Amino acid sequence: MAKEAWVDQDVCISCGLCVDNIPEAFRFADNGKAECYDSGGASEEEIQNNAIDVCPVSCIHWR
Repeated sequence: MAKEAWVDQDVCISCGLCVDNIPEAFRFADNGKAECYDSGGASEEEIQNNAIDVCPVSCIHWR
């Protein structure tokens, strides 16, 4: 089973790095916080390197 990324929206500061870096997997939800709408939109390596590792508040995780 492939990993699925998720955003802890209680911690997210809406900086937009994940959305800008990987729009195929991340977007802003109606509440203005980032969400991962399609973990399959990018490779696990790309999500790790360009979203999880660069998030300034470390709110993106694998489940």
